[in-house]
Amino acid sequence: MATLSASFSANSNNTTRFSVQINPTRSSSSPVRLICSAAHNQVSTNESSCCLKGLKTFTCGVLAVWAVTAASPVIAANQRLPPLSTDPDRCERAFTGNTIGQANGVYDKPIDLRFCDYTNEKTKMKGKSLAAALMSGAKFDGADMSEVVMSKAFAAGASFKGTDFTNAVLDRVNFEKADLQGAIFKNTVLSGSTFDKANLKDAVFEDTIIGYIDLQKLCNNTTISPDGRAELGCR
Repeated sequence: MATLSASFSANSNNTTRFSVQINPTRSSSSPVRLICSAAHNQVSTNESSCCLKGLKTFTCGVLAVWAVTAASPVIAANQRLPPLSTDPDRCERAFTGNTIGQANGVYDKPIDLRFCDYTNEKTKMKGKSLAAALMSGAKFDGADMSEVVMSKAFAAGASFKGTDFTNAVLDRVNFEKADLQGAIFKNTVLSGSTFDKANLKDAVFEDTIIGYIDLQKLCNNTTISPDGRAELGCR
């Protein structure tokens, strides 16, 4: 539990202290519980009591916003990926994919492809739906992943050197620290995907479909070649 507080003094004899307590909960829908309170050592008139109520509402609101903002990064940092699947055929799931809810990352079967090796796979993954797939540490070097649908996939640290993503939909994919050197994003949708510290050297972005805000973030990646920056329209 953490507490944020602020004190206000109208005069030397009248001081009010406001506080917001942050209590973690077990509920995923409401990860923190806020308790706002006020304490004062003297209120002499009805007018000051009225003003105190208004000040309490305003101050507790400000402190609550501050509390939630401060707590959110901690909650996100504590999130963990599920344990590695023990399914002996988990790597083969990439060849069948999952079939429902692609747009929202909802799936009928979980796909755990972590640390699997699909190097130079040219036929079995084309056009597959890999919604919410876990791909960190996997190798897709030289693979043909054209027309795949990857919605909310987690591909941080994966290797996609020379991977062909032509006509693919890469929606809200996390490519943090992934190796995408020479990857082909021809006519590829890159909506909401992140490439923090990813290697995009010699990646091809011909006719890539990407929003303005996502483009600005992508253009901050210094590994993109001059040709790639020109194709994207980076300034």
